[in-house]
Amino acid sequence: MAKKASPTGVYQEHDLVPKHVKLSEKEKKELLESYKITIVQLPKIHEGDPAIAKLNAKPGDVIKIIRLSATSKESIFYRGVISA
Repeated sequence: MAKKASPTGVYQEHDLVPKHVKLSEKEKKELLESYKITIVQLPKIHEGDPAIAKLNAKPGDVIKIIRLSATSKESIFYRGVISA
């Protein structure tokens, strides 16, 4: 019988869930300046999303999502953390 996993963190370890990384304040500032945008212009991710549970993300943080791609090896997406 399969071992039952706890609800926290189980999503990050699944093969189909892309890697999620919380950006540092310096990386966040550089990203926003390079695209000449504000954090409210980024797509959103809720702070309670299971994929970022272990990152200790708070509203105002930026999450970098690295997805595997058949055409370009990796595709990078950014999401601004909002409260749930």
